[in-house]
Amino acid sequence: MKSSTPTLGRRLVWLAFGALFVLHHDFWLWNDRSLVWGFLPVGLAYHAAFSIAAGMLWAAASRFAWPVELEAWADVVAPNADASTGA
Repeated sequence: MKSSTPTLGRRLVWLAFGALFVLHHDFWLWNDRSLVWGFLPVGLAYHAAFSIAAGMLWAAASRFAWPVELEAWADVVAPNADASTGA
C-alpha cells in the first residue's frame, strides 16, 4: 500500500488548485467588452478556458492525489467469500 505522505504529484495538484482558486476571481475582465472570434465575450471565453483547466485539474487529482486508502477495501477479499458468486 502507498504511504499517505504527500508526494510531488499531490503537492502540485494543491498548488494548481490554489492558482485556479485565485484566477477564478477575474476582476480584470469585468469591464472588458472585447470579443473573442468576433462573437464570444472575453469573460465568457476566459471562463470556458477556466472550466477546461478545472477539468484537467480534476483528472490530475484523480490520477496523482487520490487517497489510496479510500479504495483499499476493494482489493481485500473476504475470507468467507465464495468465488463463484463474487460475494
